[in-house]
Amino acid sequence: MTTGAGPGPLLLGVRHHGPGSARAVRAALEAARPGAVLIEGPPEADALIPLAADEDMRPPVALLAHAVDEPGRSAFWPLAEFSPEWVAIRWALEHGVTARFIDLPATHSLAWVREPDDDGEQGEVTEREEGGDREREQGHAKEREEGEGAQRASASDVRIDPLGVLASVAGHDDPERWWEDVVEHRGAGEGDVFAPFVALEEAMGALRETYGGGGHDRDPVREAYMRLQVRAAQREFGDDGVAVVCGAWHVPALRRRTTAAADRALLKGLPKVKADLTWVPWTHRRLSRVSGYGAGIDSPGWYGHLFGAPDRPVERWMTKVAGLLREEDRLVSSAHVIEAVRLAGTLAAMRGRPLPGLSETTDAVRAVMCEGSDVPLALVHDRLVVGDVLGEVPRTAPAVPLQRDLDRSQRRLRLKPEALERELELDLRKETDAGRSRLLHRLRLLRVDWGEPAASRGSTGTFRETWRLRWEPELSVRVAEAGVWGTTVPAAATGKAEADAVGARSLADVTALAEHCLLADLPDALPTVMRILADRAALDTDVGHLAQALPALVRSLRYGDVRGTDTGALAEVAAGLAERIFVGLPPACVGLDTDAAEEMRCHVDAVHGAVVLLAEDPAPHHGDLRGRWQGVLRVLSARDTVPGVVRGRAVRLLLDDGELAQGEAARLMGLALSPGTPPADAAAWIEGFVGGGGGMLLVHDERLLGLVDGWLTGVPASAFTDVLPLLRRTFSAYEPGVRRALGELVRRGPGERRSAEGATGSGPPGFAPEPDTARADAVEPVVRLLLGLDTADERAEDDDLMGVGT
Repeated sequence: MTTGAGPGPLLLGVRHHGPGSARAVRAALEAARPGAVLIEGPPEADALIPLAADEDMRPPVALLAHAVDEPGRSAFWPLAEFSPEWVAIRWALEHGVTARFIDLPATHSLAWVREPDDDGEQGEVTEREEGGDREREQGHAKEREEGEGAQRASASDVRIDPLGVLASVAGHDDPERWWEDVVEHRGAGEGDVFAPFVALEEAMGALRETYGGGGHDRDPVREAYMRLQVRAAQREFGDDGVAVVCGAWHVPALRRRTTAAADRALLKGLPKVKADLTWVPWTHRRLSRVSGYGAGIDSPGWYGHLFGAPDRPVERWMTKVAGLLREEDRLVSSAHVIEAVRLAGTLAAMRGRPLPGLSETTDAVRAVMCEGSDVPLALVHDRLVVGDVLGEVPRTAPAVPLQRDLDRSQRRLRLKPEALERELELDLRKETDAGRSRLLHRLRLLRVDWGEPAASRGSTGTFRETWRLRWEPELSVRVAEAGVWGTTVPAAATGKAEADAVGARSLADVTALAEHCLLADLPDALPTVMRILADRAALDTDVGHLAQALPALVRSLRYGDVRGTDTGALAEVAAGLAERIFVGLPPACVGLDTDAAEEMRCHVDAVHGAVVLLAEDPAPHHGDLRGRWQGVLRVLSARDTVPGVVRGRAVRLLLDDGELAQGEAARLMGLALSPGTPPADAAAWIEGFVGGGGGMLLVHDERLLGLVDGWLTGVPASAFTDVLPLLRRTFSAYEPGVRRALGELVRRGPGERRSAEGATGSGPPGFAPEPDTARADAVEPVVRLLLGLDTADERAEDDDLMGVGT
């Protein structure tokens, strides 16, 4: 079989993920009708080729190879609908022709250890790219291919971008645009179907004569293996019965005549690991260059459109764009589409291009449909030019047991992986939503971050959860890695949680793990976690560590209550932890610098919130936790050796809980702001007292506002610049309405404020001395509904309506 470049196999040099190359490959195979099609890829995947004909196989997909003993050591070979390799595979299956992969086996490529980078750091062992030739196409700067036993490139070899060199020789400064003009816009089947491959082979031959191996050390070994496979196929199917689809860079090396002995010598002594391969879903977004993928292309969605459009690609593209913009409520009519098509054609003619390319269509969309704005254009680029297409693989594809169990759980819970990010609201009172929550939390324990918890836009109760979901292809590797912990998601999560508890570095890590175990409903892991938690809590004497650990424990109690989990042991540990904090907190607050004092204030806030929740539990071992905590706050508020920010916060918390009269709070503020107190300490006290939403206190209580106002006006000029940043940080955190109200009250001055009160019999505008119970009663039903505080009868009625408990 001859293409014009010489006798022997039909060598079809391609650009990976090039729709023009894909169309040309299909036309060449139809014309040549070879008996075997050899494709660049790992030969261990030969058994997986028939799955490409399965009706459930939908590209983009990828071959995933990983080391059996170290699943994180992995490599991907992505294939899109417009990839020449995929087209070759599909052609062979449709015509009953043998198809084989002929690149270096994954057993060797996965074992190849990376050499140190230029900065001396050891590179990652895991490969997440397809192979060096695909990186080279895009001119990436870092070498990802090396290994023991590989023949090194000569010192004269320079790492090059072949397309860049060819475009430069042709007088173009943009390789992508040049390739689009000479290949992508060339109609399939026009003229000699082999001519493009002959021309590209000649061009690559000239480049390799000039640049040698192009600075890619592994290529000689890979090409030696490919030559051996081509020879074997020729012996089986005849010299002219073989077609090879590979990166165009390799074609001159495969055409070169060498001896089989010389090729085998290059392969001698290569390192090996046991490898498993399978098909996994891929996405257009992961095909894009910005994803970090070595063979990345700028516009996979655009390339997919060019490959799939039967005719009039520009008109069809503009129609897609118009549909997307209409979905986003932008006014785009048929007239806009017509005008955008005309403008794109005009721009192509002005720029000397055979057809409008992506740059012309983008410029036309910006001018006509986006009114010159890049904001809607960014949406077009994200959704269409790149795209969120997620491929699918059949259930019969090989997979680790954990992946199969995950697939079953996804189908049972009707939770389909999607490439497009979306939010999922869960009501944990519903069985299906509770199961979804457990699955997502278990996967997070396994570091399979399919979902990330997000702030809920509705109720903040513990029976509600919001997740942000997005499936990335790399998660398939994470699942394979997690398979060492178990064959099912619950078993694997349990094993991982127990291992994490043993290896936890701090008490806070263990308490956070206990919280995750309750969220994920892992009762088998809790005994181990609780034992380690009790041991760590008994030995840890750092009050800061204890204060960090308590909130997570208390949250775990609430989650356990919602999920019906027995949390008795957890509650006992939490109560003991709280008692130790009560004893150790006052002495721990002495002698702190500014940063340490601010950190301790955060601990006080966290402990206060945890104690309030813990005190709601009527368990006997809790006792009067809240009363004892309030005693600790009184001690902190009265000790001069405690930093001002902590003392101010203690007074504020007591005031909020109704344990301190406003008059007493004013007295303590007056002492803290007395002339004998250094300005910096006084400012810190104010930050502790009125920070975190305390602005309304000043609006409501004129005495407190007057004390702050009087102190601030009395700060010496020499000290004012020192306290200003602290005060600005405190007051800038208030809502704009609160800041306006405070400014208005200060502007009026004390005398005017008092006269206004005497005239109206009330405080500041909008406030009265006593609550208006009638108005409060009117909004109570709405507040109870928002907080989920409806009566037991109403809740039971709602449950019956939703089918809960049936």
